[in-house]
Amino acid sequence: MVLKSKVIETINKLPEQFSIDELVERLITLEKIETGLRQVENNKTLSEEEAKARLSKWLK
Repeated sequence: MVLKSKVIETINKLPEQFSIDELVERLITLEKIETGLRQVENNKTLSEEEAKARLSKWLK
């Protein structure tokens, strides 16, 4: 979840005129960043070696 204050801050950083697509893109980016930060806090990350091992399966 994203805090309302973060959404407002994101909107306030937009220019006076913007498209809905721009807003949605920024909100999606904000959500992804917040999700990543929560994963780090909860130790739900991979080491570089684990990430390489998983990626190698996809790249074969």
